[in-house]
Amino acid sequence: MIQKEQQQIQLKNQWNYCLFGPVTIIDTPGFDDVGELGEKRVAQTKKILRSCDVAILVTTVEREFEEKENELIEIFKEREIPYLIVKNKSDLLKDVPKNNENIVYSSSLTGFGIEEVKNTIGTLVKDDENEIHLVSDFIDSGDVVVLVTPIDGSAPKGRLILPQQLAIRDILDKHGIAVVTQTSELEKTLKKVTPKLVVTDSQVFNKVKEIVPKEIYLTSFSILMARFKGFLDTAVKGVRVLDKLKDGSKVLIAEGCTHHRQCEDIGTVKLPKWIKDYTKKNIEFEWTSGTGFPDNLTKYDLVIHCGGCMLSENEVKYRMETAVKQCVPFTNYGTTIAYIQGILDRSLKILEK
Repeated sequence: MIQKEQQQIQLKNQWNYCLFGPVTIIDTPGFDDVGELGEKRVAQTKKILRSCDVAILVTTVEREFEEKENELIEIFKEREIPYLIVKNKSDLLKDVPKNNENIVYSSSLTGFGIEEVKNTIGTLVKDDENEIHLVSDFIDSGDVVVLVTPIDGSAPKGRLILPQQLAIRDILDKHGIAVVTQTSELEKTLKKVTPKLVVTDSQVFNKVKEIVPKEIYLTSFSILMARFKGFLDTAVKGVRVLDKLKDGSKVLIAEGCTHHRQCEDIGTVKLPKWIKDYTKKNIEFEWTSGTGFPDNLTKYDLVIHCGGCMLSENEVKYRMETAVKQCVPFTNYGTTIAYIQGILDRSLKILEK
């Protein structure tokens, strides 16, 4: 009987994994730390909250909430993070109170309430009924999508970058047909298939726009990622500030990953050159990468972010909202490149469907 119950729990856990996919759990430093090091640990905890989809506040039944716990809960509410309070050590209680909407009683010693904690966390995950998809929102079953993926010195060896992988999987999920090619083979490819949409790496927008007929929709991975991450409208509005930049204007170029810089790196080499050629101004550039995004953006005239493929949607939105609150225009790589090359309006046509 016990073995049967254990098998049922195991199957249930497997079902939850299939439903939600892999989960990253981050155990933050204590929020009540003191001293110079403690302040840094608390700051790191607040930073982590920028990217969380669900927050779990673990406390014990032995103590009442203090100021720090209440402060955390206010942060959860302010940032609209679904949260759960787990009251541990419930084995010390003679009568365990009933769980409510935000509180679950448990015991790590006896295992009491652990399944309830897992199941409650599952209910806090966003409903995907209105989920935005990268490509499949614009195609039907059987449609052909050509993905232009240049393999140059900056391409990772032996694999595709994440937006390209996501696009292929999304097309397949919609039962579309994904055709992957390099820029040099694009013309031959279009003679063999008639796609509904061509998605290209932004860096070769200029070449691709001359090859793809006007009647075929054309956009970039970066523009689709901006929509996917929820900041495309802000990016399109922000990029127009390029026409107002002056000598000495400061531009922050931010990347979400920390890859090895290549000699023709897009963020530190290509993009600054294209911007200077377009504006004819002596622009001052600064760069950040990984989690190193400044809280104070007021010294910048424009923030240009990468597609954000390695960052959570919440983290990207936090960065966008930080800029918006400080009245600093915010855009991304692909939108900037498309605007500079005079193809932004065309690249947004597919999104108007």
